Amino acid sequence: MVKREEKEGGMVLDGIIDGMPLYAKELIAGGVAGGVAKTAVAPLERVKILFQTRKEEFKAVGLLGSFMKIAKTEGLLGFYRGNGASVARIVPYAALHYMTYEQYRRWIIQAFPNVWKGPVLDLVAGSFAGGTAVILTYPLDLVRTKLAYQVFGSAKSNVKGLINSERVYKGIFDCFSKTYKEAGFRGLYRGVAPSLYGIFPYAGLKFYLYEEMKRHVPEEQKKDVTMKLVCGSVAGLFGQTFTYPLDVVRRQMQVQQISNASNMKGTLETLATIAKEQGWKQLFSGLSLNYLRVVPSVAIGFTVYDTMKSHLQIPSREEAVIGLVTDGKNSQPSSLHS
Repeated sequence: MVKREEKEGGMVLDGIIDGMPLYAKELIAGGVAGGVAKTAVAPLERVKILFQTRKEEFKAVGLLGSFMKIAKTEGLLGFYRGNGASVARIVPYAALHYMTYEQYRRWIIQAFPNVWKGPVLDLVAGSFAGGTAVILTYPLDLVRTKLAYQVFGSAKSNVKGLINSERVYKGIFDCFSKTYKEAGFRGLYRGVAPSLYGIFPYAGLKFYLYEEMKRHVPEEQKKDVTMKLVCGSVAGLFGQTFTYPLDVVRRQMQVQQISNASNMKGTLETLATIAKEQGWKQLFSGLSLNYLRVVPSVAIGFTVYDTMKSHLQIPSREEAVIGLVTDGKNSQPSSLHS
């Protein structure tokens, strides 16, 4: 009886999956991948943001000292401060990122069936997908950073540089509300320019390297989780290295109003100001920590995404290309043979 119910439940689930449009499956797969990966590295993400924005308090004590300081003043939950906003942002961001990547990829193949077949396809599709996802979800990233920037202590603790009580954001919605009241709609997109400058090469390189490395994996090992983790790690590592200074600029622009920093108007001006006032090394502050974060984050993200694609019965990219080319031949035979 139990086995029969399980079988019937499985058939119902398969029916629901079969009835879902392809883009919906990709949104679900991407959202789950992003949420799992972000939560796994949340403590490292919190410390990285504090390194980038509160350098005098945390950079001076180093990585281990920063972890001990957070544990002492805020407890275990301190490592996940801002993670609610982070997950609230990363789930739609990752869902849109992966889905639009697949969609841009299909559009490019359909528009240029005889040209866009190589690894450059992943570079272009990944870049545009990253830009699309950033624009649609940026306010959530801003809120996540502001919440993570705040450091709270107990009534007995004496931690240097705690934000005044009137400047504390109580939660995601409170932060949204106060940011909007302080600076309007433009305030919710403070620092979006360096995000876009950074995401285009980063997202493109990440997808390009991941797919290119997978192409060189022996066929019998393509489904091996370890191989996917390795490919994802290398892809994230190289992509992040080239764009990291823009990430520092973005973070400092995001917390400018609550950090009493000097007035920095644009991306290039902020970049120059940081280099002049804080030293060029500050542009790479937290990079070593970011390596520790990026390696598992990107690796877990890609691996969970590929696994979810399998469970949701999403066709492989190779099958998708064959299907698109076949459809193109059936609908436009002359254009492919001219």
